[in-house]
Amino acid sequence: MINVALPKGRLGEKIYEIFAAAGYECPSIKENNRKLIFENAEKGVRYFWVKPSDVSIYVERGAADIGVCGKDILVEYAPDVYELLDLKKGVCRMAVAAKKDFYDNGERTLKVATKFVNAAKSFYAKKGRAIDVIKLNGSIEIAPILGLSDVIVDIVETGTTLKENNLEVVETVFPISARLIANKASFKFKTEEIERLAEGIRALTDGETV
Repeated sequence: MINVALPKGRLGEKIYEIFAAAGYECPSIKENNRKLIFENAEKGVRYFWVKPSDVSIYVERGAADIGVCGKDILVEYAPDVYELLDLKKGVCRMAVAAKKDFYDNGERTLKVATKFVNAAKSFYAKKGRAIDVIKLNGSIEIAPILGLSDVIVDIVETGTTLKENNLEVVETVFPISARLIANKASFKFKTEEIERLAEGIRALTDGETV
């Protein structure tokens, strides 16, 4: 039995459809109920829904053999897992954004507001730029408007929210999409099963573009 952690929400539902198309369907997951765990013994698969940001924890700790989470989670928390596949779903990017009239002259410490502290630190460390990171949990866009920060580092999908708040993308930090990850011990002991599943999914996603 392969235990699969799926992110709750629309992305998780799209990912499940890929698994099902690859031959790992589990009809009970479509039932309208509050269950969180679903299994198909015939296909040797058990799914469970978890908060998207928790998927990597379930996989790293071995409660799940494999799971699907965003590249942002992998960069920010650096879980000790194998990254097997880019599923080319949930495509967006981590980006630096600022007010439209902002100019960074590089002479003073840059104030950066973000939920993604490690990603921001890593990005600016590579540029040799001194920063003051301000950790926020929500409403990141208002930080530069109110003068709390010079820029923000956040996930950008369409950019609509930025435009509505007179902000714009200054730089892309890295592209984001859903990734198939595996627990290292599970991969060692269930190599054949996991690789067969991954190959089935790769065959369905290889023709897609990010």
